[in-house]
Amino acid sequence: MAHTGERAVAGRTSGLIEMDEDVTWEAKHFGLTLRLTSRITAMERPRFFVDEQVRGPFSRFTHRHEFHAEGHGTRMVDLWSHGAPLGFLADPMFLARYMRRLLETRNELLRSEAER
Repeated sequence: MAHTGERAVAGRTSGLIEMDEDVTWEAKHFGLTLRLTSRITAMERPRFFVDEQVRGPFSRFTHRHEFHAEGHGTRMVDLWSHGAPLGFLADPMFLARYMRRLLETRNELLRSEAER
């Protein structure tokens, strides 16, 4: 995620994160350096895990990562819900679309790395 400078700065910063562990991410969005700390709140390997914001810019943020065997590979599905800090005006017009593109970009990078 070079375009946002995203990096893990606290908590679990390398290796596989486990149930009830936290990681703090730092990245640049909208010209601001933001930090978001999330905790793994549910996990059933290798099928899914859920992370939820415990500190950060959203009023709430929940992200479920699902992994489905498909043919000779794995399909990853992202399901998320969030509450925008700017409320209902900014979210429908902008933030949901921004978040979708951000996750699509991240997933494409993950896919590229996995196929190496």
